[in-house]
Amino acid sequence: QVQLVESGGGLVQPGGSLRLSCAASGMDFWFQYMGWYRQAPGKQRELVADIMSNGSTNFADSVKGRFTISRAADKVYLQMNSVKPEDTAVYYCNAGFISSKGRNDYWGKGTQVTVSS
Repeated sequence: QVQLVESGGGLVQPGGSLRLSCAASGMDFWFQYMGWYRQAPGKQRELVADIMSNGSTNFADSVKGRFTISRAADKVYLQMNSVKPEDTAVYYCNAGFISSKGRNDYWGKGTQVTVSS
């Protein structure tokens, strides 16, 4: 059974930094992509950043230049710098692969990030 477990969320002041981690377990395959999504109250879940198995990355415009993403085997990290109140959300780890039927996504349960003074 595939599991994604996030850690590292919490309360941080505006302008501060936070590092989220996600560890995957239970797979007998390699994730083609891993990344982070977030969902703020009353808003749809949105992509924050993802990283492909070849190392290519993709970022939401709102976090470019402030967040970085990295991967080590079955773990993915999100380094959040210069955070803003609008970064407040539940952050979800995402991983999966693409088959002939489309995306096969796996999700963590989420970790709360609150940016407030």
